[in-house]
Amino acid sequence: QVQVVESGGGLVQPGGSLRLSCVASGSIYSFNAIGWYRQAPGKQRELVAAITSSGSTNYADSVKGRFTISRGYAQNTVYLQMNSLNSDDTAVYYCNAELPHIGNYWGQGTQVTVSS
Repeated sequence: QVQVVESGGGLVQPGGSLRLSCVASGSIYSFNAIGWYRQAPGKQRELVAAITSSGSTNYADSVKGRFTISRGYAQNTVYLQMNSLNSDDTAVYYCNAELPHIGNYWGQGTQVTVSS
């Protein structure tokens, strides 16, 4: 079995920063990619950033230059450093782990609210 857990969300003022973490655990030997998605009220879930097992990264245009996805020292752990946050970043952020021959596993999400 596989479990994906996000943490680090919360309330932050515009211009502030948050660091989200994602840990995938269980019967995992490797992963193809781990991605961060977000879903704002009334909007479709969208990809924010992703990192592959080789270390390559992708970012949505809206967050490029502000967000950084990185690998932790522990395997199957990634972080999303979010800087210069604005109200448009308010959403539930989900972590997705793509595992070879297993499939995709989603976390339960962590709320990020950017407000004064």
